[in-house]
Amino acid sequence: MGRFWTQWRAAQLAVTFLSVIPLPDPGNVGAQEFRRASAYYPLVGYLVGGAAALVLWLPLPLPANVQAALAVWAWLAVTGLMHFDGLVDSADALLAPRSPERRLEIMHDVYVGAFGLATGVVALLLLWSLLGAGLPAYAAVVAAVLGRAVMWGVMNAFPVAGSSRLGGQSRGGAVWVPLLLTVPVLLLPGGWQAALAAGAGGWLAARFAAGRLGGGLSGDIYGLVVVAAELGALGAYAWGRA
Repeated sequence: MGRFWTQWRAAQLAVTFLSVIPLPDPGNVGAQEFRRASAYYPLVGYLVGGAAALVLWLPLPLPANVQAALAVWAWLAVTGLMHFDGLVDSADALLAPRSPERRLEIMHDVYVGAFGLATGVVALLLLWSLLGAGLPAYAAVVAAVLGRAVMWGVMNAFPVAGSSRLGGQSRGGAVWVPLLLTVPVLLLPGGWQAALAAGAGGWLAARFAAGRLGGGLSGDIYGLVVVAAELGALGAYAWGRA
């Protein structure tokens, strides 16, 4: 039972950390528990994608584009805009013609610049367009799960740049957990194609960011990776319908 409750707490911590789902306060959490919880990040994708898929699936008396906008809202709301915020901060830092050290400072700035604003708008337009393109509702679940699976892989493949609470404490976790959590979405129609596109999108984003930050990644970059992987997965479904 001890091992079961250890894994249960890790799953609870993952959901609490990456979403706004109201769960009991985990209390004091150590670095080892954060590392263990990181393996359960794909689990959060089922909640995020499930919320968006539910909005798309419901027979609402609304135009498709309005329903897609509501699905985008649900997608962002469940995460508390955590990954979107990382995307915007990353864009401001990575696209600035500055040194790697200065880019890390910009990433921690509370203000949003032109690079972040433009990137955020384009990302939202892409997400809205893809969700309104007549894709199967489960594509949202596939994309959200794969996005967090790719984030877990990137976390363990790249060193940490600067001081990152998320990166410094979340690296690690049992390999079998994210693999087991990801298998169900791979079995859905188009799952493997979406996985390849998500992996390519997230990996390219991580490689670009690492090159701009001197080789490592920070917490905000993981938000960029998630969004890139999600859009890549949804793009694969859209490509299949073209």
